[in-house]
Amino acid sequence: MTPGQRRAFITAETAIAAPALVPEIKLHLATEITPIWQATEASLQASNVPPPYWAFAWPGGQALARFVLDHPEWVRGRRVLDFAAGCGLGAIAAMRAGAERVTAAEIDDFAADAMALNVELNGATLNSASIQILRHDIVGRSEGWDVVLAGDVCYERPMAERVVPWLRALAGAGVAVLMGDPGRAYLPAQGLVEVARYDVPTSKELEDRELRTTRVLRLMP
Repeated sequence: MTPGQRRAFITAETAIAAPALVPEIKLHLATEITPIWQATEASLQASNVPPPYWAFAWPGGQALARFVLDHPEWVRGRRVLDFAAGCGLGAIAAMRAGAERVTAAEIDDFAADAMALNVELNGATLNSASIQILRHDIVGRSEGWDVVLAGDVCYERPMAERVVPWLRALAGAGVAVLMGDPGRAYLPAQGLVEVARYDVPTSKELEDRELRTTRVLRLMP
């Protein structure tokens, strides 16, 4: 699909809604009434569309966004990276909380396009600075970030094994690495300090329950 086709797909297959824990921010999200909710992975592949992870505000991302909005001192005046940003909820929250500069990294073109639409949707509530969207793999790199937000990145072993050592290295260099996690299987067992905890409303279709206790954790070196 071309960028224009992707944007048209996103707007056609989602509805504008606010995540339950972050009502201040509006996003293009899948809901029970949108076709993408019922779409199977096979049918999405047949249409050359990757699984629409970007169409949902996952618990880890909601918890991080809520924490940043409630505790803006963590990001105010600082350079923030929203890693594996998905719909861009964390990036938008960081910018709204007064970050000097926000970079959102996402290798899925559909997610990056959805994020751009979500930034536009919330333009009136953001500061004058813009959010830079990176569409390439940045694991292993350090580009002057003061804070890294990483929500729901430990749901698969290969990703966790690749990402967590890099995040720890950033933490060792003085970066504040905040992870949002609702109890994913491959979250590190050690080297984490809890800074907040939220009960995030969700759905049984996504999380096999209607509420997930989700922690915001600072990753230590």
